[in-house]
Amino acid sequence: MRPVELNESIRRSLAELVGYADELRDLDQALGDGDLGVTISLGANAVIESLTTLADDATPAEIAKTCAKAFANANPSTMAALVAGGLLAGSKTWAGLTEIGTADAGRFIRAAGENIGQRGKTQIGDKTILDAIMPAADALEVASDGTSGLDAAIAGAERAVVETRDLQSRRGRASWMQERSIGLQDPGATAFWRYLESWRAAESVAAKGKELA
Repeated sequence: MRPVELNESIRRSLAELVGYADELRDLDQALGDGDLGVTISLGANAVIESLTTLADDATPAEIAKTCAKAFANANPSTMAALVAGGLLAGSKTWAGLTEIGTADAGRFIRAAGENIGQRGKTQIGDKTILDAIMPAADALEVASDGTSGLDAAIAGAERAVVETRDLQSRRGRASWMQERSIGLQDPGATAFWRYLESWRAAESVAAKGKELA
């Protein structure tokens, strides 16, 4: 995927993602302070605005850095800081690249997840966004093409989200609930899963548009 296409795909997918704001708010109200829907909406819209004005010759790494800065500046929340830090870490894996393939996306997501884990002092099984990120990275890194890789990443993230219901939250405000968090779905993991779904939906609409053109 060329940089201009990457820019467009990110904007389309984020426009889809904001449609899940109410779901994310409700999940976060059950486990946290209920601001995840707002965090995602503000961050997504800020990124879209920043990418719209970004030069067409921006590199993939520059696009990722622009996303990180816009998302962080739009929100004062812990989640926004973690996501922005993850995006910056991921951008380093794209240094020097002029096009992005499926494996490159997988390496980006893995680096982002590792950064989030380090900064948030969390690991897989703690019932956080990390539980969905790492299976998706695994799927993308070994995929033979973008379509199958994305489908596998979505399936892996969805399984992880379902599995979070049986876990006890061990990080953040949700950890205060202790055993009462068992049975509830993690909102952060859900947000990442929904983003992958939003990417697929946006790409499908774009592909149909090209066919009709």
